[in-house]
Amino acid sequence: MKLAALLERAGLDAPARDGAAVTGFAIDHRKVAPGTVFGAFKGARFNAEDFIPAAIEAGAIAIVASPNAKVEGALHIASDEPRRAFAQLAAGFFTPAPETIVAVTGTNGKTSCVEMTRQIWRMCGTSAASIGTLGVTTPDESVSTGLTTPDIVTFLGNMSGLAREGVTHVAYEASSHGLSQFRNEGLSVKAGAFTNFSRDHLDYHSSMDDYFACKMRLFDEVVEPGGTAIIWDGGNECEWTRRAIEHASDQNLHVRTVGSPAGEVDAYLRLTAREATQLGQMLTIEYRGEARSVKLPLIGEYQAANALVSAALALATGSDAGQVFDAVSRLQPVRGRLERAVITPSGAPAYVDYAHTPDALQAAIAALRPHVDAARGGKLIVVFGAGGDRDTGKRAPMGAVAAKSADIAIITDDNPRGEDAGAIREAVLSGAEGASNITMVAGRREAIAAAIQQAGAHDIILIAGKGHEQGQIIGSGEHMRILPFDDVQVARECAAAGGKA
Repeated sequence: MKLAALLERAGLDAPARDGAAVTGFAIDHRKVAPGTVFGAFKGARFNAEDFIPAAIEAGAIAIVASPNAKVEGALHIASDEPRRAFAQLAAGFFTPAPETIVAVTGTNGKTSCVEMTRQIWRMCGTSAASIGTLGVTTPDESVSTGLTTPDIVTFLGNMSGLAREGVTHVAYEASSHGLSQFRNEGLSVKAGAFTNFSRDHLDYHSSMDDYFACKMRLFDEVVEPGGTAIIWDGGNECEWTRRAIEHASDQNLHVRTVGSPAGEVDAYLRLTAREATQLGQMLTIEYRGEARSVKLPLIGEYQAANALVSAALALATGSDAGQVFDAVSRLQPVRGRLERAVITPSGAPAYVDYAHTPDALQAAIAALRPHVDAARGGKLIVVFGAGGDRDTGKRAPMGAVAAKSADIAIITDDNPRGEDAGAIREAVLSGAEGASNITMVAGRREAIAAAIQQAGAHDIILIAGKGHEQGQIIGSGEHMRILPFDDVQVARECAAAGGKA
């Protein structure tokens, strides 16, 4: 593929050398081969502009970098936003792409929504995949793990590979990091969804407003003109929901709210009633003036929200309503999202969830609370912690949520990374000052075992924080180790051992 043609398609003004053929794209100079376009970006730890000479020596024919970068021996494609320019250029190279692409942003629920959307599409008869925290999930249910939003080369390569395999529909997670670093650019996105918004990642973003602005790039710049914005509205008159609607409206997107909006607002897909059952919940919904009852085989209020946002994405992209609602009644649990890991020897179910923010922890506890047999003395036992080298301001609020909402709370280790695990636990405990229902157990396996050992027949256990993760991160930099650790597997082992670690 000729570089000049790629530049023209991307709308970039640079004098490409006649006949220069592009063989690939790279953002790691060690992956450059003759004919490669190299993206040289300034990052938090490294400045890839330092590796421009090495990339050119390896055969790079063009360098996408800031206007001040020093480029000799290759075409300099200069841009004030080099990540965006690189993505737009690469999108023309990685073809074909799936014909129907949707994206989901928000603090919580992204992983569940993209996977549920994939499931709904599949049950409606389309060849569908999802990309996100769980990796790339293909139509045959196989999964390859990866980052929530992989680098742009991997992302576009995955999309093109899926299209070549016959995949026509893809749902992907649009994280704030990915959106702010232009890792989602260049493709035609027919619909975007906004799930919710609360504190997270303030170690990366300068403020909540900055964090929200990054999320809103999905509506402001990524969803195609005339596309659709699906926005969850839980009816609590949330400022962030209102602002998301304003962003989508300003771009003339088709705004479709989902949920139980306050006042006289007419929701595209309205949830009018929800009743918890032993293994799920019965939803009464209204779509285009018609009431429907759907038995959702997943527990928790926020699982209902995720399922309806996913249904709305499927409807917005042309799926048949009858097939969509039938598919919702057959949704399977998403890995690490209120996933039932084991029934303990006493008969108490233990659930694993990825909740790692105060709001997510509160939502997970609220989801399980209706299923606790309080009339028979049942208790909700919560095991949780906070990650190291991440937003420290959410630790005490997480402790406060657990102390207030759980019957028994056990603070333990999450991923300590480069911090002292004991200091992290103390910071979490500081939010539960004076609470008598909260204890601390050093060692995550020991904490899970302690919860299982004390759980009675009418109790429920929530193991929160790591969800689908397969390892525990200890240390940082060259001293970092990832120890094998799967909450689901550990819970099963501890239950089999009668509550022993």
